[in-house]
Amino acid sequence: MDSGPAPQEGASRNDEVKFTRRRFLASAAAGLVPAIAQAQTRPKHPPPDEFLVAAPVSIEINARPIPSFDTRDRARTRFGALEYRSGLILTSRFRGFGGLSGWRLDAKGEQFISMSDKGTWFTGRIVYQGREMTGLADVEAAPMLGTDGRPITARGWFDTEAIALDGSLVYIGLERVNQILKFDFAKGGTRSRGEAIAVPPPMRKLPNNKGLESLVMVPKGLPLAGTLIAISERGLDSEGDIIGFLIGGPTPGDFAVRRSNDFDISDAVLLRSGDLLILERKFSLLTGVGIRIRRIALKSLVRGATVDGPSIFEADLGNEVDNMEGIDAHVTPEGDTVLTMISDDNFSLIQRTLLLQFTLME
Repeated sequence: MDSGPAPQEGASRNDEVKFTRRRFLASAAAGLVPAIAQAQTRPKHPPPDEFLVAAPVSIEINARPIPSFDTRDRARTRFGALEYRSGLILTSRFRGFGGLSGWRLDAKGEQFISMSDKGTWFTGRIVYQGREMTGLADVEAAPMLGTDGRPITARGWFDTEAIALDGSLVYIGLERVNQILKFDFAKGGTRSRGEAIAVPPPMRKLPNNKGLESLVMVPKGLPLAGTLIAISERGLDSEGDIIGFLIGGPTPGDFAVRRSNDFDISDAVLLRSGDLLILERKFSLLTGVGIRIRRIALKSLVRGATVDGPSIFEADLGNEVDNMEGIDAHVTPEGDTVLTMISDDNFSLIQRTLLLQFTLME
């Protein structure tokens, strides 16, 4: 962990990021297509070797605080149903760091499992001072392995976009091939080997660049217990709504999430209350980047249903956002429900890896 001044090399890179980001924001304000949108819509190709991880390695992450979320009103802390707690801009000299597409925390909100869309695990812990995040520590990068013990990227699998936990089991969704791998971390953690699970045939027909994007496992004690919820980014049904699947559990089948205002789905998390929070994003020629969270009752997810729910949070380029792709929740000893969001920088100099935390107030 290094939450203080970065080394000279890191500082020059950060200065370059600040400069190019200002140019990016100016371009977005002028009505040009944001570079972030271009990164999301270009065809996916195997990642360059410089972004791949051949073996487990400890890495150092630099963290700079984000004092306020609203760049227009820095005293503002309330945003819809969320209250801003703290945020970090994460950088590293390690070339393979970035592209974080999913994020899962332990019950304390400290230990994390994450992965990049290049088939790389990232594990470690968040360091706090009081209620504010100050950095990451004990971070390790490791290749995601297939049943043969080789990195999954060796067979062209790299769009690892979704993650769900079920005890020691970790499920990973691969967007480009629309498959799900199951890892048993009790058998070696990030050194464990992933096995493909059976998925509904329609899932294999999702668009390879707008396919499987979100996974949530429903625990015991809630409706649909034992069900793996899988939602696409923008796989649309005949009504133009986003396709999802209930895998396993008491009532397997497909459902849809009502699509509105051109938002796509990037992740989801299940609250203890039994509500599903869906993280969404959009890229517009006129307005640039938009982020939204909708709240949907878990009990409404039944086979054949089209579900919807109110927006509880919205943000745009006037806020400290980027390509937000991951969301998780934990409850503090004080009883606060804390949402943690992570962004995918697409390994681009004009995007950032942001780690943001908010308290859910309603």
